[in-house]
Parts: sequence; C-alpha cells; structure tokens
Amino acid sequence: MLATLMNLLKACWLSASAHTGSDVVGRQDGLLWYKDNGHHMNGEFSMAVVQANSLLEDQSQIESGPLSLLDSGPYGTFVGVYDGHGGPETSCYINDHLFQHLKRFVCEHQSMSAEVIQKAYQATEEGFLSLVTKQWPMKPQIAAVGSCCLVGVICGGMLYTANLGDSRVVLGKLVKATREILAVQLSAEHNAAVEAVRQELQSMHPEDKQIVVLKHNVWRVKGIIQISRSIGDVYLKKAEFNREPLNAKFRLRQPFKKPILSSEPSIHVHLLQPQDQFLIFASDGLWEHLSNQEAVNIVHNHPHNQGIARRLIKAALQEAAKKREMRYSDLKKIDRGVRRHFHDDITVIVVFLDSNLVSRASSSIGPTLSIRGGDISLRTNSLAPL
Repeated sequence: MLATLMNLLKACWLSASAHTGSDVVGRQDGLLWYKDNGHHMNGEFSMAVVQANSLLEDQSQIESGPLSLLDSGPYGTFVGVYDGHGGPETSCYINDHLFQHLKRFVCEHQSMSAEVIQKAYQATEEGFLSLVTKQWPMKPQIAAVGSCCLVGVICGGMLYTANLGDSRVVLGKLVKATREILAVQLSAEHNAAVEAVRQELQSMHPEDKQIVVLKHNVWRVKGIIQISRSIGDVYLKKAEFNREPLNAKFRLRQPFKKPILSSEPSIHVHLLQPQDQFLIFASDGLWEHLSNQEAVNIVHNHPHNQGIARRLIKAALQEAAKKREMRYSDLKKIDRGVRRHFHDDITVIVVFLDSNLVSRASSSIGPTLSIRGGDISLRTNSLAPL
C-alpha cells in the first residue's frame, strides 16, 4: 500500500514538473530538448531530440516500472522511438497509446513476450485507422500521415526489440579479450534502399511491376514512400482512402486490392549478457550521418553522465554540415522548416545496462519513470549550443 502511494505521488510530481523546465523531465534550449542523465530499472539513460521540421515529427518515450496494468508486475523498462512522416499525428498517437496497449496485453498474458508486443502494435494500428476514419471527412490528409515505430523492452534479463520502418537500435558489446566495443544492430529495417526489402515487396506483389521505383536516385515504394512497413499511411493500406479529397500527389492512378504497406513488426528477442554495455535507440536522422560503429565508439569513449545522447546529435549535425560544405556554426543558425533541407528530426536514447540490475527477476521493484522526448514544447527559433 505504501509503495503504491509513493509511486502515485512520484507520478504526480513528474507531471507537475513537466511545465517548469525542471531536469526531471528534461530541458529545452532552442530546437534542442535533452535529458542528459537519468535512472531506469536496469541502469542509466540519456535522451536528446533536435527539431528540423516545421512541426516536430519525432516522438519518443521511456517508461520504467510496472509493464502491466497491475502493480504486481512484471517490471522492466520500455523504450519507444517514433519517427513520423507527413506530419506529427501518427507518432503522437503512438506515443499516447502503444505502451498502454502493451500493458493491457501483458496483464492478459501475465508475462512479457514477442506475442504481447505484436498485439500492442496491431491494436495501435487499428486505433489509428479508426481515428483516420472519423477525421477523414474534415481532415483527409491524415490518411497520408504515418510513422516508423521502434520499441525495446527490457524485462526479466531479456531484451525484446520490435521495429517498423528505418529507425534502429544498436547494441554496444564489450569484447573482453581486446577491451574494444563492438556494434551489433538488433533491429531489422524496412527501407526500400535495402535490396532484401525490395525483393520482399516484389514477391508480395508479383503482379505489380511498379511496386518499387527508382526516383531521383532513391528507391521508393510506388514511387512515393521509402519504407515498406509503418503505423498509419492508410492511403497505401486501404483503397477507400486512396481517392478524393486526398491530395492528388498521394493518390495512386491504379487501384489496389491488398495493402501495399504492412504494419507487421520485425521482432527480435535477445538474452542480455554481462558484456552487453549499452543500447542506442535512434531515428533515421542519426543513422543518416553516423555508422553503427561510429555511434558506439562515441558512447564508449565518453562519460555516461555528460549528455551522451546530446553528444551523438552534435556529431550527426557536424557530419550534416560537412556534407553541405558549410560550417557547423552556420548550420546551427538555420531555423526549423528550412533546417529539414540539411537534416531530419533526430531522436537519440542511450540506455546503459547495469548487469546486476538486468539480472534481477522481472518481479523486482525499481525506480518508476515516465518521460517523453521533447515533452517541453519546442517553440523558440534558435538552436541550442551543442
């Protein structure tokens, strides 16, 4: 009873702090939001988000504590990165609903599993489809909004990762013999730039010779979108939304009978080992500029408590500036909207793994945490110094 009361008070305090600029839920400085250091049930974490679009389309969250509607457990840490496209509506919807669906299914199954995560994704997709159906007469463009969806769950010594789209989670694994750090990608990506993805699309749509098109040197599904799996994008899943009043640039000339895009996540289950040091969850905006090994090296070679997620974003922005043959200091002066021509919204969550905490049973009680990336509105025009 006392533990329940303490958790309730803590949750109220976290909510109240969201509007004060307190570091409890992160800090904002211009187009940058960051939470340099915090604690979850299985170790420490660092988060950062930088905005490039006119409206922030990336959404993210960390939830640590009960993973069920029942306080009796199981307990663990949930990480979500949702990279929206066409607008922020889908990524915001996922941020509001996916974790709640997961808790409901954990409660029903009385355990965490790949099946639970798959059901949570499915319920989120169905919920957003229902929203689109309701809003279609007044806001038809919502049918063309979608989001990548990357999730990680640490529970009972296991790591469950699920992905739709091209966000990525990379494990930093210590090689004991050399003390080097090895980058291990744990998530499958669904971008048409990957040959295996193009082959999958062609095998699923053998009758459609234009299912994947090379347009302006970029592979796109139906010449429109780069990813083959997502939440939302219902105009490419339900034929009834591929018509007026949807904007003509989204409508396909040829009708389709089966969904072009999928909402089925790729799920991977990994038994965590003592040599597993940390996880980097990030939207495609980071991986566009940094390789897996470069990102892992940056995390490994710098102190945990000095804003490591912010450091990764700075490294990506420096690379973005270099590619455009401009100074990093000049890139920082470019406002949101225009900034999108140089880089995308970037979300980074680094989760450090304490092997002693990871090995605890999933019924162990630890610190309760609920935080969303960019929880404080990004409204000012100048980018923070990085």
